[in-house]
Amino acid sequence: MHARSIVGGLFALFALFALPLASCTDTPKPAPVKEGPRPLAALAMGQKSSRAHEWVRSLTDEVGARMAGSANDARAVAWAEKTMRAIGFANVHVEPVKVPHWVRGDESAVVVASETVAEHRLVLTALGGSVGTPEEGLEAEVVAAKSLEELGKLSDDAVRGKIVFIDAVTPRTKTGEGYGKTVGIRSIGASAAAKKGAVAFLLRSIATGPARLPHTGAMRYADDAPKIPAAALAVPDAELLRRLVDAKAPVRVKLHLGCKMDGEADSGNVVGDIVGRERPGEIFVMGAHLDSWDLGTGALDDGAGVGAVLDAGRAILALPSRPRRTVRVVLFANEEFGLSGGIAYGRAHEAEL
Repeated sequence: MHARSIVGGLFALFALFALPLASCTDTPKPAPVKEGPRPLAALAMGQKSSRAHEWVRSLTDEVGARMAGSANDARAVAWAEKTMRAIGFANVHVEPVKVPHWVRGDESAVVVASETVAEHRLVLTALGGSVGTPEEGLEAEVVAAKSLEELGKLSDDAVRGKIVFIDAVTPRTKTGEGYGKTVGIRSIGASAAAKKGAVAFLLRSIATGPARLPHTGAMRYADDAPKIPAAALAVPDAELLRRLVDAKAPVRVKLHLGCKMDGEADSGNVVGDIVGRERPGEIFVMGAHLDSWDLGTGALDDGAGVGAVLDAGRAILALPSRPRRTVRVVLFANEEFGLSGGIAYGRAHEAEL
């Protein structure tokens, strides 16, 4: 996400709570509020005054990767609470949230050498929520498909006892719509393969670049299918595996994933208010999620969002007077792996709707 576009959108929304709502009758228009959106935008967009990038740097460098339930997740909650207080938010507090704690562990894969195939070490990463392989790993022949639909057309006999590999290319677009076309494979592919008797599931990474950097992300298991290990291959490794399979010789892969679920852990939504001057009980919420995956520091997803909403709050606090309604910033727990924070906040604040 782009911090400038996020903050710009917030200023448009600011008009809804900074100015009186329009009437359906022919009553005179109220006088404009001088401290409205225009100076607010100037405060936030000014390169000398904005601190959004500083907060992103602090979060990513000083806290690091923030997987839900990890030690760094707890560090992130403490960082957010301290930062909000320093900015000047009121009523800063942490609302407890239980989050699933998934541990990645060691992971590796290799194409097993044969008379027709050389040994190749594959770069891959487990999908979030996957079960692990047996401690000694598992080895099986690979059967490939280009989509879930193509997988569905394969007979159960063709899949049973094998590793299913779905090689679906994510279209690279400026809008991100390509991600939406293939991310469903990541979500439900393992269960679709398991229903046909597969012992593991591999997919071409949802990433669009050629680097050997596999893209992780959440998957989920269907209640009516066995749970099998699931992982994403880096794009070049997926292309290699596709070439080997297309050569029509049997291809076997030995896979080891050390991932597992480790129960629940304590986390929290971090909340801070700018109390409204006239209608404090009417609350405008803007938020971002505090957690990230474990393979990176989450500078974009969602460090940029965290920096944007904190800086929007800083700009509002710098105005000559407060907005009419309360502005609340919420940094949510565990968006990546189940939306725990958003769900918990909705339940806890249902009476405010």
